Amino acid sequence: MNKVDGLHHLAITTADMKSQIAFFTEILGMELVALYWMHGVENTWHGFLRLNDESAIAFVCHPDIAKIPVKMGQTHAGNPGANCAAGTMQHVALSVKNHEELLAMRDRLRAHGVPVMGPMNHGMCVSMYFAGPENLSLELSYSEKPINQQAWIDPEVVELAGISAEELARFKKPADFADSKGEVPQPDIATAPGPHMTNYPPGAYEASMRLPDSVTWSAVESEPPVNVKA
Repeated sequence: MNKVDGLHHLAITTADMKSQIAFFTEILGMELVALYWMHGVENTWHGFLRLNDESAIAFVCHPDIAKIPVKMGQTHAGNPGANCAAGTMQHVALSVKNHEELLAMRDRLRAHGVPVMGPMNHGMCVSMYFAGPENLSLELSYSEKPINQQAWIDPEVVELAGISAEELARFKKPADFADSKGEVPQPDIATAPGPHMTNYPPGAYEASMRLPDSVTWSAVESEPPVNVKA
């Protein structure tokens, strides 16, 4: 069974939180639902723009982000078809319900002076493309029905990716996993194959990962910054 059932939030770094909030609220019509000091991270803000009650686009802002050089084709793709470094965000595709709403969003974007390419009919979805602040590559899309695996997994690309027939079968229908109700212990950090998180101060990652689960549960602030009375 697939226990991952949607997007909770996609976090994007920003050197200009206000500009990103203004774009996603005033131009795309999303609501700002959270803006607070990021829990457990020094001198960093977190902002959340609502997609629905369970999903958001989130921004992470620290003063040093403005000092990191932007190199198109490396740190940023710049458009939905260009290259950027492995593991970085190439573009963000946001969903709308249907063609009518897609055209309504195109009107909204163009009315705010944002050039839009599309719609384009990709078969599996219909999409249009535009830019956001700080060289974000953005897309709005809708699909009329779920993606058909048999039609949209190209044997030529499967071969180029080095995926065998046995691997493809597993990828298309991952094996069920019998969980242990949260009782599987942390693997040994020194020998675990990972992947591992990086860019921590020396020793901090290892120390954090060796904390008991009972400690991490309450390791950060859980109360909202504003006391809202019921």
